[in-house]
Amino acid sequence: MMNRKYKYPLVIAINILLCPAVIPVSARQFASPTEGQQPVDSLSVYLEQAARNNPQVNADFMLYKASLEKIPQAGAFSDPELEIGLFIKPMETLMGKQVADFTLMQMFPWFGTRKAARGEASEMARMAYEQFRDTRNNLWYEVKAQWYQLCNLNEQYRTMKTNIHLLCQLEQLALNRFSASSAQATSLSVSSSSSSAAKSISSMPLASASGNDMAGMGGMGNAASAIASGTSIGTSSGGMSGMGGGSMGSTATGSMSDVLRIQMERAELEDNLATLQSARLTAEARFNALLNRPSDVPVHVPDSLTQRFYRIDEHILIDSILTHNPMITMLEAEGEAFRAKAKMERRMSYPMIGIGLQYSLVNKVADPMGMPDMNGKDMVMPMLKISLPLFRRKYNAQQRESHNYRVASELKRDNIQNQLQAEYINVRQQLDDAARKVLLYEQQYSLSLSTWQLMVREFSAGRQSLTDVIQVERQMLDYKLKKSEAIAAYNTMVAAMEKLIAR
Repeated sequence: MMNRKYKYPLVIAINILLCPAVIPVSARQFASPTEGQQPVDSLSVYLEQAARNNPQVNADFMLYKASLEKIPQAGAFSDPELEIGLFIKPMETLMGKQVADFTLMQMFPWFGTRKAARGEASEMARMAYEQFRDTRNNLWYEVKAQWYQLCNLNEQYRTMKTNIHLLCQLEQLALNRFSASSAQATSLSVSSSSSSAAKSISSMPLASASGNDMAGMGGMGNAASAIASGTSIGTSSGGMSGMGGGSMGSTATGSMSDVLRIQMERAELEDNLATLQSARLTAEARFNALLNRPSDVPVHVPDSLTQRFYRIDEHILIDSILTHNPMITMLEAEGEAFRAKAKMERRMSYPMIGIGLQYSLVNKVADPMGMPDMNGKDMVMPMLKISLPLFRRKYNAQQRESHNYRVASELKRDNIQNQLQAEYINVRQQLDDAARKVLLYEQQYSLSLSTWQLMVREFSAGRQSLTDVIQVERQMLDYKLKKSEAIAAYNTMVAAMEKLIAR
């Protein structure tokens, strides 16, 4: 019968195998279906699928179930022995002719040996259970890491498309400037034939330019409104060069080279967009491999990448790591198994006791001698058997072997504790670095966005070069991509911390 102590861990292990891990509220929001719709895949659903379908997790779980079956084997008695002896020629005795002997013997180990053997098997089963937990936790960490990587790629894809849209608007602005400068050159050739017409033309763009400048000042809200206002400014600023009054008119003229440079920048971003699509297919294949399903199955991720907030209490976390981490508990179970093994071997060095019964089959004889009343009566004889463990060297060697193994397990546990503490410090340092980078890139992106909006207005008015606008646009894109990577790294470090404390 299965040991009651490890009957319930089997049920717990099955529940743990099938239940999802703790995930942030932001991820659960995408898992809640609307009424009448199928539930959308979320991180909790994928974690459950991974625990159900991953071959390595299922293999370790079956090893755990197999180790549970060793517990009743270890506590069982040895099989009884039955000896049957037949006389080819019956042997004549005083009681008759002895035909056959039947001997039944059962050996019993020393007191406490079976209990120690069950204890060793139970601790070995606990080792297999902790190994299963460690494999499952590592799988959940890998699933979470791949999930956040997919969210990062999705966020970068959206950011790249937004920047391509901004470049398209900037290209339209450059086209408007180029069209305005061409129209202005035509108007200048006409105004040279009549000075009165030149005076009337030069007076009109001033009002239109000032009006469009005021419209441009009202477009500080976002990039799209800034570009829209800049387009109107660029259209009217060509008229300012018709004043023939200095460097402002020469700077405001647009050229077709600006349009081509923007198209080159947009083509590069479109190539990066294709690279992100290819990287997502690779990441989805790795993610599906963890779930043991075809690589072309689509993976659904949230529309935005949100940062998980994680509070850290150093003392509580370290105590939790040293108490609940599967590697620690597995080595503790190994040490207890060798302790029980030493106790069992010490009991086995004591004598074994056998209790048996011998039955002799006797036939009658025609002429009994001496005891006619006993003629043909079968004989029954109780038997006692004791083993004599005289050769002590092997038993002493077994004791020393178990002791050395137990000491080795304790030393390995101390080493794992030191490694886990160092890993905790490393994960916490990376967690702090990622949180700091998220704030930094958020601030840098806000500043670069404001700078870009102002420079677009200045470019539309002819007071800024296209090179500076494109450079700021690249910085803005770089900060946005780095922020997404920092959030994904932060969430991954949170998952690593949860793996350390075996959540």
